[in-house]
Amino acid sequence: MSEVLQNILIILLPMWALIDNRGITIINHWPITVGLIAGLIMGDLKAALHIAGTFQLMSLGVAALGGSSVPDYALATVVAIYLHGRSGIDIGASVTVGLSVGILAINLDILTRTLNSFVTNKSKQLLHQKKFAQSKYINFISILFVALQGFIPMIILVLWGQTAVTSIVKIIPEWVTNGLNIAGGMLPVVGVVMLLRYMPIKQYFWAVLIGFVFSAYLKLPILGVSILGLALALFTYNYLINRNQVALNHNTIEEMGDDWDE
Repeated sequence: MSEVLQNILIILLPMWALIDNRGITIINHWPITVGLIAGLIMGDLKAALHIAGTFQLMSLGVAALGGSSVPDYALATVVAIYLHGRSGIDIGASVTVGLSVGILAINLDILTRTLNSFVTNKSKQLLHQKKFAQSKYINFISILFVALQGFIPMIILVLWGQTAVTSIVKIIPEWVTNGLNIAGGMLPVVGVVMLLRYMPIKQYFWAVLIGFVFSAYLKLPILGVSILGLALALFTYNYLINRNQVALNHNTIEEMGDDWDE
């Protein structure tokens, strides 16, 4: 694939992901799905999935609840994959740069939501005036604003960012690069810890221990641990369903016995 076509597709990808996430949702806005497509575009699927998996772990437990803005991890994933593929910087440094862009994108998200509030208000006014066609089509402006949220960072990166990043990387001391690699490896832990805060760990701590033993000591791949966890989850679910059903039947029999006594 030519570099020009790669540049065009890599710019369009986060734009489409943002629109898709707020619409029919085909690929969603997850780092792992967006990263898979970015890896196919850049021709390095292994590195892309490594980067995407890192950002997916970071995003665990983070949600834009109540209209709040959170870092754009999908955009960060695309930025990191592009930088790694074009500039040749290592994965740790590319992840750190991508995360910085994803955090800065919060400002674009706030700006987009603010502008779209005016679009929504105008559409509502036209609706009250019974101008239904105009009310419908003016909402396409909001889609444009959402697309620009991904377009602006990517066009800057593609046109000017590669040279700048390459120059910066050349003058960065090796100890700084090593530090970025270590930080890139530690950041996913933050996402996992945030997720664990919302899970019933005290009740199912035994499952955490089992997973840790299989992963750390038996060296079972993450897919194997996931399948094992799914099996345990199904077993626990079926056990609880059967237990509740037995308790329900027991209570029903006792109630019927009381009625017979009467």
